Amino acid sequence: MLKPALQLRLSQQLKMTPQLQQAIHLLQLPIIDLRVRIQQALEQNVMLEIDEPDAEAPGAGDAGGGSDASFERDATADAADGADGGLDFDAPSGATDGADGGADLDAPAAGGWDDAQRAGPSETVRHGDSLPTFEHADRSDETLSDHLLWQLELENLDPRSTAIGQAIIDAVNDDGYVTDDLETIRATLAPDVVASPAEIESMLERVQTFDPAGVAARSVAECMLLQLDQLDREVPGLDLARTIAREHLELLAEQRYDALKRQLRVTGSELKDALLLVRACHPRPGAAVQAAAADYVVPDVFVRRVDGRWVVELNDSIAPRLRVNPVYAGSLGRSSDYDVLRTQLQEARWLIRSLEIRNETLARVALTIVERQSAFLEHGDEHMQPMVLRDVAEAIGMHESTISRVTANKYMLTPRGMFELRYFFSSHVGGSEGDRSSTAVRAKIRKLVAAENPEKPLSDSRIARMLAEDGVHVARRTVAKYRETLKIPSSSDRRQRRLAG
Repeated sequence: MLKPALQLRLSQQLKMTPQLQQAIHLLQLPIIDLRVRIQQALEQNVMLEIDEPDAEAPGAGDAGGGSDASFERDATADAADGADGGLDFDAPSGATDGADGGADLDAPAAGGWDDAQRAGPSETVRHGDSLPTFEHADRSDETLSDHLLWQLELENLDPRSTAIGQAIIDAVNDDGYVTDDLETIRATLAPDVVASPAEIESMLERVQTFDPAGVAARSVAECMLLQLDQLDREVPGLDLARTIAREHLELLAEQRYDALKRQLRVTGSELKDALLLVRACHPRPGAAVQAAAADYVVPDVFVRRVDGRWVVELNDSIAPRLRVNPVYAGSLGRSSDYDVLRTQLQEARWLIRSLEIRNETLARVALTIVERQSAFLEHGDEHMQPMVLRDVAEAIGMHESTISRVTANKYMLTPRGMFELRYFFSSHVGGSEGDRSSTAVRAKIRKLVAAENPEKPLSDSRIARMLAEDGVHVARRTVAKYRETLKIPSSSDRRQRRLAG
């Protein structure tokens, strides 16, 4: 018979401290989300304040000039920044490990980073004041619905017709298509306006004459027909284009041009004229008025070429530096009345330390990437070196999971464009002259296809043989997979497109 009993056991287990949890959370935040997190902390914690740069400090006068001198600070200037609470990337990483050591993520051995930093072709600096500012383009607030209602008012219609027109416009989505059938529109008008389907159809045809061309269509075919109707009747291939838009859009989408010629009984020249007209039609006319809001990517790291070496610079212009308010911190007493403020003081110190760890880790990872991928920065995709998370983790003495968090949703602005940090990581492909990066192999495939004879497009097997001649050994199916990721059609599809276009 079982009896309840109490037993005392001793065990060990790993448990993350609140400081470590906060540091890990901040580590994976992109810079925009980090700024939101900092703003929330400033609003909730009276002990935190923005660390404003001293206007009288040397070099403050040219902070906004963006001159190359900002990248040539010597060790003395860097040490001064570190004393003010910043991070000295020219010093061994162990120099910043002090208080609140529980938030330290995989701190590397002291000395190794210092040697690599001084001997490498790159360096890391932090100088947020000289970073370029991003100005967003002015965008009109007019919606497609506003644009259509404005044109409806210009028609000077009677109140009944205006109400029907407004109901139709309400049923137009952002792409410019009517999403409701006539019966649904009729139901929305009742009981104020009792309209027949014929009246709604007549008003719909009137709205379909509004700008932009093709608006208020009920299908892609009708949208294209509305746009083709605005062309001059003498335009070559117009009648054939209308037939294709009305009856053969599926064949066109599948690029079955031979089937189109057979069914339409036309020559290649006649089909070409018609396809030019069809392709000129906009499948989403509403986008011409109400374009989707652009998503702007803010770089976390800047990479520049200065005096023959690559310089890595953190973007400090978006997320401000923080410090503990010395007045509030110095006024704390030992009474229990100050418990809340003492808790906020500790939280402020944890946050500042976590931000330092984040910036230091991001800078070290970015610098390692730049040092290993300098050939890519100088010569392009074909010179990308194979690199995985383990390579960077071993180079800076951290765990792969930490590198994964650092590189997620972080972007680097280089002279070659904006890249996510994870773009620089790619698998290894065997070669006679050593391993190649899969990114470099894809770049070679793109180059071969761009230089091919349009009359005889290269097959995947032929591309694989050409790569083998260049010392890159990949299977035909691997070439096909890389070609598909590059959104390059097969050789037969490329031949068909050439014949049709």
